Amino acid sequence: QPDNFLNSIGKRPDGSGGDILLWKRKAERYLIDSGLTYTIVHPGGLVDEEGCKRELRVDVDDKLLDETFRQVPRADVARVCCAALTSPEAENVSLALASKPEGEGQPTTAAASLFAALGGKSCDYSKVLPDPPSIF
Repeated sequence: QPDNFLNSIGKRPDGSGGDILLWKRKAERYLIDSGLTYTIVHPGGLVDEEGCKRELRVDVDDKLLDETFRQVPRADVARVCCAALTSPEAENVSLALASKPEGEGQPTTAAASLFAALGGKSCDYSKVLPDPPSIF
C-alpha cells in the first residue's frame, strides 16, 4: 500500500525520505532471498492491552488493511512470534496479524494455530518495487 500514511513520515519537500513501509518490504524481500528460514509478521495497530483476550486474525498481501478494526495487543504479537519459533507451519511465511475487538469472537489461545489457518498462503513479494520511489 504505497499511499499508506506511514510512508509520508519523514518525506522531504523534494520527494526524498519517507517510504518506511516500502523500505521495510524491500528488507523483507532481501531476507527471503537470503535463503535463511524466516517468519515475517506485519502487525496491525499495536495496543498496550493484555494478551489472550481477543480473537486473532491472519491474512496475507495487506488484505487486513481493508478491515475497519486492525488493532492487536503487543502481548499477542509476542505470543505469535514465540509460537513461530517452534511451529513448522510458520517456516518461510509472511503474514499480517490483527484482532477482533475484545468481546467479539473467541479469544485465540493457541497462537500456533494461526499458521495452519493460513492454509499455506504467504505474502507475495513479486510486486515489491526493487527500490522505494524516495531514492529516485
